[in-house]
Amino acid sequence: MSSTVYIVHCIDTEGPLYESLEATFERLNSVFGLQLEPSRELLRRLQDGEVNLGGLEDAVRKVVAPHLLGYNDTWDKVDEMLADCMSDRFRRQVPDTHGGGWVYNWFCVDHVDYDINPRRRDIGYHNVFDHYRTAIREHGSREDGLQFHYHPHGPRREAHLCATHWWASSDSLYQTLSRRIIDRGWFPAANRPGFHVTRPDSNWFLEQHVPFDYANQALATANTADEAQFRLGAGRFGDWRRAPATWQPYHPSHDDYQTPGSCRRWIARCLNVGTRYKLLSEHDVTQAFEEARQDKPVVLAFTNHDFRDMRPDVQAVRELLSRVARRFPDVSFRFSEAVQAMREALGLEPQPPCELDLTLKPVGNSGHVLQVSSATPTFGPQPWLAYKTADGRYFYDNFDIELPFHRWQYVFDEQTFRLAELSAVGVAANNAYGVTTVVQIDPATHKLHRYYWNADDRR
Repeated sequence: MSSTVYIVHCIDTEGPLYESLEATFERLNSVFGLQLEPSRELLRRLQDGEVNLGGLEDAVRKVVAPHLLGYNDTWDKVDEMLADCMSDRFRRQVPDTHGGGWVYNWFCVDHVDYDINPRRRDIGYHNVFDHYRTAIREHGSREDGLQFHYHPHGPRREAHLCATHWWASSDSLYQTLSRRIIDRGWFPAANRPGFHVTRPDSNWFLEQHVPFDYANQALATANTADEAQFRLGAGRFGDWRRAPATWQPYHPSHDDYQTPGSCRRWIARCLNVGTRYKLLSEHDVTQAFEEARQDKPVVLAFTNHDFRDMRPDVQAVRELLSRVARRFPDVSFRFSEAVQAMREALGLEPQPPCELDLTLKPVGNSGHVLQVSSATPTFGPQPWLAYKTADGRYFYDNFDIELPFHRWQYVFDEQTFRLAELSAVGVAANNAYGVTTVVQIDPATHKLHRYYWNADDRR
């Protein structure tokens, strides 16, 4: 086999989700600009296509399909699904060309900083992340990936509403990542954007810290069902209308994330399965195999949610792959972890982890300077700096940059916090190969704890 299609199943991992009948109709009316009164009988008729909606019948049926409304609304239901879909039996029903089983990539969100929660999301830092770390360990799923997903907050602070700005209405982005560093010794190397949203703010943010981004939802051919959904066709939320409709990852432009440019991170195309919008089709899978046959770097990625039964989606993609692969005997396909897929498809040069050597030294009457250095260049110009106060508050700040990508310092004094007021300090960075280094330092003892992620060959 001279060419390979790397298959990456990205899960927007959000935990249980509940939706009432009234909420279903509220969402339906919002999507299509309708005014329908909620009732079980009307829902059934909509699902059967029996209601005249002026040409919207098929698009509405997709939104209210029984599979899409069959939510995993408790952790027990999620876990029942995971027990089957994470089993070796299920993973290996259809092996890849190299004999490998299905691989999941869990992009975990924190539901935090909301006042209203009608969909009964599991609110709290680390709740979803910890649940899946435990599931990976208990099911022996070492091949799976664990990465980052973030929901921008709207001004209404309601957990079921969408937004586009990463920090306009909440500091939960900084809180989540800082707590992951200090509480869990973890930092992401890959991102899946919540609501499929990228805008200039998140483009520039990710460019500083995260080398791999499974975000692009450009379609190679127009989909009339997508356009029927009110406002979505005009770029509302996930706007990828100008992005490359190809399976080759690209570096975005600084001023337009949809245009190839000179930024450092890689954006991969990632379409949807098991939902109503931007759906992966046989045409798209065929395109991936055709591009791989031409020796282009191909990452075929798709996404769904854990709050629905994922098994039918996996089976549907397997059928697509099997059907298309028979037409391309000279092209292999490999089920892949998200970071590893980018490395292998793009032929990235391996790098050692960033060393992130940390020292704390007295300065002035009561201050201390944190000095950080790394011979291996960090992905962005500075690492992430987080610290926790003795009274339990978490903060993030910029370093003073001595030498971009290599050397930094930060002063703890009356302008920030004195060392005696802190309980923990954490520093994290990726290198361009996606190896993550997290270092925690105890302000009292100066003792270091190091963690490395994505450093092993998962194959």
